[in-house]
Amino acid sequence: MMVETPTTAKGSHADAVATASVVALAFSINGRHCAVETVATAMLLDVIRDQLGLTGTKKGCDLGACGACTVLADGRRVKSCLALAASYDGADITTIEGIGTPDRLHPLQAAFIRHDALQCGYCTPGQILSGIALLAEKPKDIAAIREGMSGNLCRCGAYPNIVAAIAEVAGL
Repeated sequence: MMVETPTTAKGSHADAVATASVVALAFSINGRHCAVETVATAMLLDVIRDQLGLTGTKKGCDLGACGACTVLADGRRVKSCLALAASYDGADITTIEGIGTPDRLHPLQAAFIRHDALQCGYCTPGQILSGIALLAEKPKDIAAIREGMSGNLCRCGAYPNIVAAIAEVAGL
């Protein structure tokens, strides 16, 4: 992947950004080594979307309340809109683009389709990544799935189907 640096337009907010400290980061994203330069205050979500062009991770509330920006960092759920990118230097990051392929879906992606666990699809990448992390925690029952997914909102109300998809993959 290519290394990018912030570019600016004279007299704009971008000028202020250009004068901020720039940090070089290296991490694995979806199994590929990646090196970027970004401002020290950049959020992981913005680096993923704007610098790396991986737009499957969504910006929802930008407050960490909706879960649309969920990615996995070293296998753990992270709300990337609240995560300083510099804190993940050296980490193994997984976005929705790193889960399955069109020809070979991840079991949870396939279950989402079978259970019609999406409507508009905006929250789906975050729901799936959060669900994958939850499955690694081995939920014991439906209540544990509901609790484990409580940080991800679905404005369309597909919760029963999302829980059913996760329960299927968990063998519950």
